[in-house]
Amino acid sequence: MVAPGEKELREVAAEVRARFRKAGEPARVAKYAKYFREGYDAYGLPDGAVAGERDRLVAAHGDAWGLASFLALGDLLVADGKYEEVFLAFALAEPFRGNFTRATLARFARWLDAGVANWAHCDVLCGNLLGPMLARGVAPLAAFAPWRRAPSKWRRRAVPVTMLALLKAKPDVKAFLAFVAPLMTDEERVVHQGVGWFLREAWKADAKPVERFLGEWKDTAPRLIFQYATEKMTAAGKARFRAAKKAAGPRKPRNKKAEPRKKATKKTAVAKAAPRAGKRRA
Repeated sequence: MVAPGEKELREVAAEVRARFRKAGEPARVAKYAKYFREGYDAYGLPDGAVAGERDRLVAAHGDAWGLASFLALGDLLVADGKYEEVFLAFALAEPFRGNFTRATLARFARWLDAGVANWAHCDVLCGNLLGPMLARGVAPLAAFAPWRRAPSKWRRRAVPVTMLALLKAKPDVKAFLAFVAPLMTDEERVVHQGVGWFLREAWKADAKPVERFLGEWKDTAPRLIFQYATEKMTAAGKARFRAAKKAAGPRKPRNKKAEPRKKATKKTAVAKAAPRAGKRRA
């Protein structure tokens, strides 16, 4: 096995980018950009293009390179931040999942910190690479504990999304709830979504402990978590986890001698007529 040098890796990355630029479709970028709040820096590749590039590279270099070299190429692709290049980095690592170690986990953590730029990147990394590591015991759950307070919101989101892999066997839901509890007060929307997703799936596996957990947090945790977590519940079930309404303070007495109504100006009329901003997409 002959590891490529940095020059060869950069040449291969440049060739990949040239092929991606040639195959890109601007219309596809415009079509899918609306789903990404954080921005969508993409080539607009047709379906199957990333998998095809992965197969081409593995066929050309797989026997000679091995996991370490493909991860080094992945570093270059992830650093560029292009939507499809990041996915290609993940895809190149996938055939070597049997060779993953704790050092590989540290590599993926760096990708989350610098390169992963949206929910799709994060969730595919969790589902295809991190989740299998956790499920097979290559990386224990305790290894993800520091991630819950990481500066990167994507690394924090990765904790509950990766833990979905643990729900496929007979899960210890109570222990998992204690593990995600520090994320219940996170400030980032993408983390709220990830936690809510995990709680929804955990509820399917063992409803009672999840419902107790939700009851404990219903007045303090962000509502988006509950929107996701209770999605499959009945209307009556969802109602149990609505936040308690805050008591209204004393009303101020109205001034009987109200000031004369001001005449509307053109500026105020336009402001009143302007539509309110709609909900932003996730």
